[in-house]
Amino acid sequence: MSTSTTVFEIEERYGSGAYGKRPTALVRGQGVYVWDSDGKRYLDATSGQGVAALGHCHPAVVAAVNAQASRLVSIHESFYNDRRAELYTLLDSVTPADLSRFFLCNSGAEAIEGALKVAKLLTGRNGIVAAKRAFHGRTTGALSMTWTPKYRKPFQQWLPTVEHIAYNDIAAAVAAIRPETAAVVVESVQGEGGVHPADNDFLQALRERCDWTGAMLILDEIQTGFGRTGKWFGFQHAGIVPDIIVVAKAIGGGLPMGAVCWRAAHGPIGRASHGSTFGGNPLACAAAIATLSIIRDQNIVEQVSSNGDWLINELRNLELRRVRTVRGRGLMVGLELRGRVTPVLKALQEQGVLALPAGLNTLRLLPPLIISRDELRLVIEAIKTVLD
Repeated sequence: MSTSTTVFEIEERYGSGAYGKRPTALVRGQGVYVWDSDGKRYLDATSGQGVAALGHCHPAVVAAVNAQASRLVSIHESFYNDRRAELYTLLDSVTPADLSRFFLCNSGAEAIEGALKVAKLLTGRNGIVAAKRAFHGRTTGALSMTWTPKYRKPFQQWLPTVEHIAYNDIAAAVAAIRPETAAVVVESVQGEGGVHPADNDFLQALRERCDWTGAMLILDEIQTGFGRTGKWFGFQHAGIVPDIIVVAKAIGGGLPMGAVCWRAAHGPIGRASHGSTFGGNPLACAAAIATLSIIRDQNIVEQVSSNGDWLINELRNLELRRVRTVRGRGLMVGLELRGRVTPVLKALQEQGVLALPAGLNTLRLLPPLIISRDELRLVIEAIKTVLD
């Protein structure tokens, strides 16, 4: 299995067919770079879909995982565990206000499902409000809130009813959020939907309306959480505190992990009302502890704020003829193009830079949070070469 061709053939033969794959077999990563099976190096401006916040194979995360793997890999949450208790304490220290009840799971979609159940259990209501252009995952509850028809249509008859409103439309939100609403679910920055940040007054209006109706305000911070936008969480730009936040991706340092975090004032949920075999396993907890400790202790969030502002300004100053607009927060940046994004992604890859789409015509950059300005300059130069 030493050549790319062999890897391609095996995956095509046995894979599910669910993924559109690039003709590249990535086999190694270190810091902001990954290498393919032919030895070519790429600057990974996707950070593995936002997962490798500290870059690939960060030494502290690797050491924590290796040490825990030789001690205890998995134990169910029906038993107490020292690593899990340490992670709970650390999460409590980085989440604002009283967001200090946590349910640990394995992915963002699982966390969204958990958040919906928490909202249902705490309110006793059924109504859900979500935003157009939203993407929250592909499991049943998450998919019902995901706007893009290509994801939802094949499963339409299975999905719960959700009222979708225009993102950043305060009047639509006020009309949709009623006393029967259990949960209002929005992303602080819409990622898949085109990298659209929420207006501060929109999030503030959602908070006010949810307070008035008793609905739970759920912020999807799966892609934005733990420093991506230049604050620990994207909603902090608006100066609000939601009832529930949903996190994943960056939390595990590369290992699968997600979490539902809700306000202690709402209390715990009932025993056996939810569960997960692998959720909160000691191995993932050890990786998360190492990751969050580094983000906190090395002032990574402040670096992201500075570098993100610089990156967005540099991209805007290029005034590229094929770019309609540049938007984003921190190191979550979208370039809306005057054409399809797929050829641009291919051209960037040929230049040694990996990037993501955000819809049909938006180029998305999600580099590791530790990326330096010199490395960001390489990304900018590649974009200029491809789009000028």
